[in-house]
Amino acid sequence: MAALTPKAVAAYRDERLKQVKPATVICELAFLSAIINHARREWDINITNPVALIRKPAIPQGRDRVLAPEEETRLLAGPVPVGRINVWLLLATILSLETGMPRGELIELRWSNVDLAAQTAHLPMTTNGTARTVSLSEKAVSRLAALPRSSDGRVIPVKGLTSHAALRKAGVRARITDFRWHDLRHTTITRMAQKPPNVIELAAVSGHRSWAMLKRYYHPSVTDLARELG
Repeated sequence: MAALTPKAVAAYRDERLKQVKPATVICELAFLSAIINHARREWDINITNPVALIRKPAIPQGRDRVLAPEEETRLLAGPVPVGRINVWLLLATILSLETGMPRGELIELRWSNVDLAAQTAHLPMTTNGTARTVSLSEKAVSRLAALPRSSDGRVIPVKGLTSHAALRKAGVRARITDFRWHDLRHTTITRMAQKPPNVIELAAVSGHRSWAMLKRYYHPSVTDLARELG
């Protein structure tokens, strides 16, 4: 662990930025930082946290793409081609819209962490490096209850990249342009934010740890705000 100098971590950052998005690198650095801080506090290892000393990647402005109701209808009603991967696509799409879970968390979700009676799904490790428990709607529970159990214990037993490609093709068939998997999550959280929400409850659903990230999903119109004021 002593070999983790700021120079070494910065080199790792730069190399990873050639392979993945800045947000992914930031999550990885945060995870590394948490491990080092744990070692300092719990194991009495006297080292400086190099992650705190390096420049973090800048996050580009996020997408604000939200599915229109008619787009969602076409996506869910479209024909599903025969094949092992596409058998799971409709379910994965519905679960993403019902829970707001990111694709990576959804693909890694295991039956051992799903409690249908309590309507919850526990995520031991999320994209921001922490654990959280997601609430499941009645529609999500109904879909899950009808599923067979996979041999590897995962709820959606497909690879992330494969599911991404399958959804992209489904979007083309449904005549949806400029569509990505993350747009399902953005659609769900944006709709929840329009209710209007309790911000703490909304953060519990989305998994966001800062208001700066969460406010991207709040798009009130001037008319809506005036109506709230009375």
